[in-house]
Amino acid sequence: MKIVVASGKGGTGKTTVATSLAFAAASAGRAAAYVDCDVEEPNGHLFLRPVIETRRVVGRCVPRVDAEACTRCGECGRICRFSAIVCIGKEVLVFPDLCHGCGGCRLVCPAGAIVEESCRIGQLEVGRAGGVAFVHGVLDVGQAMSPPLIRAVKAAVPAADIVVIDAAPGTSCPVVESVRGGDFVLLVTEPTPFGLNDLKLAVEMVRAMDLPFGVVINRADLGDGETRAYCLDQDVEILGEIPDDRRIAEAYCRGEVICDALPEYRPVFDNLLSRMAGGQSAAAAAATDEAQP
Repeated sequence: MKIVVASGKGGTGKTTVATSLAFAAASAGRAAAYVDCDVEEPNGHLFLRPVIETRRVVGRCVPRVDAEACTRCGECGRICRFSAIVCIGKEVLVFPDLCHGCGGCRLVCPAGAIVEESCRIGQLEVGRAGGVAFVHGVLDVGQAMSPPLIRAVKAAVPAADIVVIDAAPGTSCPVVESVRGGDFVLLVTEPTPFGLNDLKLAVEMVRAMDLPFGVVINRADLGDGETRAYCLDQDVEILGEIPDDRRIAEAYCRGEVICDALPEYRPVFDNLLSRMAGGQSAAAAAATDEAQP
C-alpha cells in the first residue's frame, strides 16, 4: 500500500506524521519504506537517521537539435506545452530550464533531428533506518524542475507492505507527481484559517486525481472549529487528531520520531494505518461495483 502524506501548506506536521507512520508500520512487523519526495528540502533523514547504502546522480533529458538534419517544420514547438523548444524562422531555439524531459519533441520530429542529452538535476540516496527502508532525493541548487527527480525517487522504492511517501507542501507539479500512483492520500492540516484555506486546495487536487483520501488534524486543540465543519460539510473523513503537546514539539526539535519518543502516541499512528487500509479497501470495492454491468 502506497500512502502519500501531503498538505496544502508547509509547517502542518507532514513529515512528523509520515516518519511516525513508517516507524509504526515497521514496529508492527511489516516491511515499511519511507520515501521523501520533498526533494527541494528533504528533512525526513533528520528524524529517521538512515545509513545511506547507495547514491547515484539523477538527470533529466533535454533536447539537442541537429541543425543540418532539421527541416524547420515546427512540429517540436507545437507539441511542447512549456515552450522549451520553439521554431522561429530558420532557427530552432531550446530553453533547457523550461524543459520537463517528456521526450515529445523527439518523438514527433519527422526528420529525426532531435536527440536527448542528460542534464544533472540532483542526487538519489537509498539506505535503511532500522526496520525502515529509506529513499530520498536532493535537488541541486539552482535547478527548477523537480518532477524528474521525484519520478526517480519513486522508481527506486524497494518492495514493501507499507510505502509512506512524504510529498512536498502545496498543490503544484512536484506534489501532483508525488501523489500520482498512490493508493491513499493523507492530508495533514491544522485548525487555523491558513490551514483551512490550503486544505481546500489540497482536497480539490486529490479529488481531481480521483484518489481515496482522509485528513489528520495536527495541533487539534488550537484554533477554531471551522476545519471540522468544512470536513463535515464536504464529507471528508477525519482519520485522526494530534493534540498541541509541548512534548511533541520538544521531540521534534531533538530530531526524534514522535511515536518512538512518546510511546503513548503509537496507537494514534497504528489507528491511522488501520483506517487508511480500510479506506483503500472500500474505494477498491466501490470501483469494482461501478465496473459491474
